[in-house]
Amino acid sequence: MNIDHLTFDESGLIPAIVQDNQTKQVLTLAYMSKTSLMKTVETGETWFYSRSRQELWHKGATSGNTQTVNKICYDCDQDALVVLVTPKGPACHKGDVSCFSEQLWSLDDGHEGESSKRFAIIEELERVIAEREVTRPEGAYTTYLFDEGVDKILKKVGEEAAEVIIAAKNRDKEELTWESADFLYHWLVLLQEQKLSLDDVLQRLEDRHGGNKK
Repeated sequence: MNIDHLTFDESGLIPAIVQDNQTKQVLTLAYMSKTSLMKTVETGETWFYSRSRQELWHKGATSGNTQTVNKICYDCDQDALVVLVTPKGPACHKGDVSCFSEQLWSLDDGHEGESSKRFAIIEELERVIAEREVTRPEGAYTTYLFDEGVDKILKKVGEEAAEVIIAAKNRDKEELTWESADFLYHWLVLLQEQKLSLDDVLQRLEDRHGGNKK
């Protein structure tokens, strides 16, 4: 790997945006030196340079919350990196999945279309499910599913699919609504367990649509 074309600042550092490879959630913003970047590539796990401690640090060396690197990209100005990772635990030292857990501003509901808001609910559910898999909060149903493993998740997907069929057969719209929501949730849990994102599924639908396939 030739990194000579990258632009490091006067301190010999380059900003690195760390992003979850599956959910695309931004986990943290850190800095890399040439040495930490090379160690990241060599080990397959993230290494950064601490500006406060003035030293290299291996993410998760103490906490165990390492990050396996899937891909490293750089921007058009060659002075910033995006590091796509598979996290083994929370990225934030406070125990949060992402260091960006505090909201400063969001689009006002009055300016957001109903369809956009509804799809945002699905995206938020996908994010929460991914977070539950990492943090495993005690007493959470999603934690229970991940702890039990894929067989239990598959069983629940099958059960909820059967409930959807029964509700539809009975022409019960209210029941069909409830069962469809339950099925969607368990399906998203399954996608997370399989490390397949909703974007991957939507991309396949888009590919089919673009190719005029039914």
